[in-house]
Amino acid sequence: MSRKLPPLNALRAFEAAGRHESFTRAAEELGVSHSAISRHVRGLEHRLGAQLFRDLPRGLQLTPDGKAYLARIIPALDVISEATEELEEAPAGQITVSSETLFAQRFLIPRLPDFYRTYPEIEVRLDASQNLADIERYEADIAVRFLISGEVDAPSDLLSNAPLYPYAAPSLIPEGAVSPDDLLQFRLLKDRGRNVWQQWCEAAGLGADRIAEPRWRMRSTLAIEAVIHGHGVYLGSAECVEMECRLGRLIRCSDVSIRSGSYHLVYGSRGVRRKALRQFRRWLLEQTEPFREAGVLA
Repeated sequence: MSRKLPPLNALRAFEAAGRHESFTRAAEELGVSHSAISRHVRGLEHRLGAQLFRDLPRGLQLTPDGKAYLARIIPALDVISEATEELEEAPAGQITVSSETLFAQRFLIPRLPDFYRTYPEIEVRLDASQNLADIERYEADIAVRFLISGEVDAPSDLLSNAPLYPYAAPSLIPEGAVSPDDLLQFRLLKDRGRNVWQQWCEAAGLGADRIAEPRWRMRSTLAIEAVIHGHGVYLGSAECVEMECRLGRLIRCSDVSIRSGSYHLVYGSRGVRRKALRQFRRWLLEQTEPFREAGVLA
């Protein structure tokens, strides 16, 4: 049976323009000119006999017909892409990962060489930002997000329970672990606004009234650098200092921890269809496994 199909280039142009509601951003994504996107979309509208976009003073907006058509086209293009990749011998291509800055700097970047050794044909483009990338519009393929409480409102995997332990430089506490009571004699550093040190004191059996909560909330990267240089004791997330502990630059001063949020890998409603994304997801879940289990932390 002969299928009634428009040109693939026209569908790709419409799909990209529809996700971004912008010919300019679609052109940037596909590596073509603005006029090429416009020409493909107008030709598709003529072929379908339907208006897919309406022009607004500040850009484009999908019409009801355009929204309905886009909703059917995206899954179809995903299936074609997935089927094509399944025939390839090894995963390849480019993936864009949006990540919280601290997690990107302290966890992902030190480990990416290991990923590249296993998957040299996959290029990871890491976008470290506190801004939330729109996965549904392909601003990123997947995203690492930190959640203080509640549940992620999109398909996702738990990466880490983000336990907070006290850490210090070996030069500050040569004997390593000390009693919780002794620990409070040092300058206390933190990178969040909540009363985390008082919570930690309660968990250690000391009582929250033993200390005055430090008022100064440092940026996480500065707090880690400060504690490495012996400025005090830092109450920080285990996965973000694990590499510093491996290198001997930091030591964990106590086995007492508290929970203060969690890291999640978010991949949107389409799931992880591309082979390269599936391999990255599998690798990252393996790397973060110790931080989802009690008692196996740095």
